Amino acid sequence: MYVRSTAPEQPMAMALSGVRVLELAGLAPAPLCGMILADFGAQVVRVDRLSQSAAASAHGDVQARGKRSLALDLKQPQGAAVLKRLCGRADVLIEPFRNGVMERLGLGPEVLLRENPRLIYARLTGFGQTGKYAKSAGHDINYLALSGVLSKLGRKNENPYAPVNLLADFAGGGVMCALGIVIALFERAKSGKGQVIDASMVEGVAYLGSFLWKSQSLGLWSQPRGENLLDSGAPFYETYRTSDGKFMAVGAIEPKFYDQLIKGLGLDLDELPAQMSFSNWPEMKKKFASIFAQKTQAEWCSIFDSTDACVTPVLSFEDAHSHQHNKERSSFIKNDPGEISPRPAPVLSRTPAVPSCKRDPFVGEHTEEILLEYGFTKQEIAKLHSDKTIESRDLKASL
Repeated sequence: MYVRSTAPEQPMAMALSGVRVLELAGLAPAPLCGMILADFGAQVVRVDRLSQSAAASAHGDVQARGKRSLALDLKQPQGAAVLKRLCGRADVLIEPFRNGVMERLGLGPEVLLRENPRLIYARLTGFGQTGKYAKSAGHDINYLALSGVLSKLGRKNENPYAPVNLLADFAGGGVMCALGIVIALFERAKSGKGQVIDASMVEGVAYLGSFLWKSQSLGLWSQPRGENLLDSGAPFYETYRTSDGKFMAVGAIEPKFYDQLIKGLGLDLDELPAQMSFSNWPEMKKKFASIFAQKTQAEWCSIFDSTDACVTPVLSFEDAHSHQHNKERSSFIKNDPGEISPRPAPVLSRTPAVPSCKRDPFVGEHTEEILLEYGFTKQEIAKLHSDKTIESRDLKASL
């Protein structure tokens, strides 16, 4: 039975209230997937490995908001049996291991769905469950490369570059997997049946890049990398350094927006080359750069904020959460330890996310209470402790 008093604060108004999620501890994409579900009301349990310090936990999962931690040794048969039993009462399992790992543990989808036909078994991996690279190691940059998207990213005469690990890990991985889970839950409401989600980060980021694929016939990418409209080729779709070492972002694509950009820069449109004169773009970039370098970021904001020139400041994290627009929308939140992070998105009018403000869980902090909720007896829990199959963190001893 679910013990409300010990669970994260989650009002019944949230969209995923009552959904039980087991997230096997992993790196980056799976934790984001679990946090998204938790932010919108799901009861997310992170199943951690044994003998991890709180510091190790924080390094491995900085996206633990709203989750609880159960420390379990899946390599022991008793531990695998515990997870199988937990899955019998769960709605979702998020599994981030390479192809074949869960099968070797006797915890593959054919086993767990036989025990619980309603289970949504989400497999989140870089290369997917089949194919030449299914058992290979990789990271965001490798998945991005194989998707074709990386070939489009980079400036003229430079190597392709990956924008940190946002695209494949988080957008193509964590977010796409969360979307797949919600879709599968929606379908289950009609069929009563669970299913397996094969969430490949390569395919996720390729799908994210559908516009790039489907717009090739429009001529948007006919020039070499870094010389096109949206990849830093155009002077009106670029970032420029200001006199105080900060930057402004310019996205004045449409003629009416471009006109306002030119006006704000103090130039005369009649004295300039046509906006889409590709041969003049390099020269225009230099002209724009020299003008932006003459004023501070704040001065440019005072010029462009009241216009539709599509010119905005490039904000640091520190400046982003204090910017007037973001403050008016409460776009950033602060938790009890004082950490600032983005508010869950999108905003739902009737069942909005209410993210937990509590600190992230320590490894094993909630082991006993979770097992009790999932139907284990105190005697069974004591036996698992004595067999070193589970761990419980003694918070009093740590304070």
